[in-house]
Amino acid sequence: MRRIELLPERELPARILALGAHCDDIEIGCGGTLLRLAAERPDAEVRWVILASTPARAEEARRSAAAYLQGFARSQVVVHEFRDGFLPYSGAAVKEAFEAHKREYAPDLIFTHFRDDRHQDHRLVSELTANTWRNHLVLEYEIPKYDGDFGSPNFFCPLARATLERKIDLVLQHFGSQGGKHWLTRDLLQAVARIRGMECQAPEQVAEAYYTRKMVF
Repeated sequence: MRRIELLPERELPARILALGAHCDDIEIGCGGTLLRLAAERPDAEVRWVILASTPARAEEARRSAAAYLQGFARSQVVVHEFRDGFLPYSGAAVKEAFEAHKREYAPDLIFTHFRDDRHQDHRLVSELTANTWRNHLVLEYEIPKYDGDFGSPNFFCPLARATLERKIDLVLQHFGSQGGKHWLTRDLLQAVARIRGMECQAPEQVAEAYYTRKMVF
């Protein structure tokens, strides 16, 4: 298994784009990786984009994002208000939003949803990511859910145990509206990270995992 540096040192600060269909998706899918990057590359900047939200959930999302992003040099949080569950039926408007982000922001690394996610909103975000940014490193994260759509990821980010627990603490702290949901519990998020950590022989036994369609070395 070859280890690579996710954001190599270079003259200009690295730019990260994190895309989520819903208000807690980024945190669940790649929150630990972002916390690790904030510690390792504090010079980086992040644009954090949420597509579907309501005013109440947007407030939760902005507070949560601020907590995850506080270690980075610069960050911006953008919350769109497309209707939850209906992103494919607003496809033209969602595509226009993607094109606007493309014009405004040139990322080095993109986090987005897994291409084979069974949630229709997640799939659309993944599809639009792939056809909007064609020459970028894109890592597709996974979201645990009832549909059982986990696959075999091919890119792993080992985490310190403390980083994983910090990720989980922040998710549970900021998304009170999702309290009681069977897919948002500490033990579930720990279990996913433990399985992925086993698969990549992570030093502290936990990791987040991703799917990447194309990498050029």
